[in-house]
Amino acid sequence: MNKPVLTIFYQFNPWHSSIGGIQTVIRNFVKYAPSEFGVRLVGTGHEEQPLGLGKWHEAEVAGKAIRFMPLFNIKDDNVRRLIPTTIKYAAALFGRNLASDFMHFHRLEPSVAALKWRGEKTLFIHNDIHKQMSSLGGKDAIAWRYLPAAYFAIERLLINQFSQIFSCNTESAQFYQQRYPEVADRVSYVKNTVDNEVCYPLTWEEREGRRRNLAMRMGKSEDTQFVLFAGRLHPQKDPILLVRSLAALNDPKIHLLIAGDGDLKDEISFEIDRLGLCDRVTMLGALDQAELAQLQRIASVFVLTSAYEGLPVVVLEALACGTPIVTTRCGETPKLLTTDSGVVCEEQTPVAVADALRKVLLKPGDFPVEACVKAAKPYSASAVVGAIYNEMLNRWEQRNSQSKINKKNLTGVSL
Repeated sequence: MNKPVLTIFYQFNPWHSSIGGIQTVIRNFVKYAPSEFGVRLVGTGHEEQPLGLGKWHEAEVAGKAIRFMPLFNIKDDNVRRLIPTTIKYAAALFGRNLASDFMHFHRLEPSVAALKWRGEKTLFIHNDIHKQMSSLGGKDAIAWRYLPAAYFAIERLLINQFSQIFSCNTESAQFYQQRYPEVADRVSYVKNTVDNEVCYPLTWEEREGRRRNLAMRMGKSEDTQFVLFAGRLHPQKDPILLVRSLAALNDPKIHLLIAGDGDLKDEISFEIDRLGLCDRVTMLGALDQAELAQLQRIASVFVLTSAYEGLPVVVLEALACGTPIVTTRCGETPKLLTTDSGVVCEEQTPVAVADALRKVLLKPGDFPVEACVKAAKPYSASAVVGAIYNEMLNRWEQRNSQSKINKKNLTGVSL
């Protein structure tokens, strides 16, 4: 029997990846794909990786053999360009037919090229789209914020082609069900995922030992505690609020690690200098998943100061590594945190974030490793992704069986 084929559409290169939780989700769908499936990825190329554009290549991602097609080369997608990468990617799909049994889209715009493709299509929604479009929450984060009516008109045109619409944010899922009642039964909440083979905790002794070693390597005192942020340096994440929160915390033994890159890099550096925090903040640049996990295992707290979110994968990764969370009240994170795995800021101000950080830093025993790991357990990639693949396989087998019955009936009629 032929294998069912899943084709994943997203503008990234697995070997020269930009920052983002979507990339991690896709990697998990590749890594935990069962042997019954063939997996294809339509992404982007890189000038350091000379692959023929618009052609299929045999490749390996996360230890799995896949077929990979780069549509165009892009050097650095962490910085916004005049023409958004999503639009360029969608344009590159036109005129092609890359249909397969299953197709996963992680942005809406590229699916315009797939309107006539046959196969089961799924749209993944990674943010709270309502807040993302609002003038209060957007903060110049996406160009569509200036043309919300146009975006929703395009969305209404495209939404009916999807057999499934998955959102990692319950409020966003409800928003789609109410806005598009004709497809409400296709919209559902889906958990984002964490790879427990990469993100796992240390014992308290190991954790403290590695924290001290890092402090000494950085020329800091042994009792230095690390606050960690990881993500795109982008208005959505509001990293300026993060830096100002450290200033409000006003504790020389607390050091902020910023892992990421993006449009606000220079502005953040300026703010760090302006507030006199150069010896209390280290900008690490972009890190790969394994490097980031090493920091997540030894940080005292992971902090998120976003204006809007879906469910950040980095939050799940930090929890799985045993690290408590401090977050603004946005996205799905406040709903999954327990009182002993994190603190939610009721106000999006430096003082409120500093107060929340202080609660965790002064009483680490109130936020044990075990409680953090427990909060992340339902989001295990092997379980969540495995269940989705099982449902896909069941539907594929049912369609195949029905197709055979139909062919048999037609053969009987013709005789």
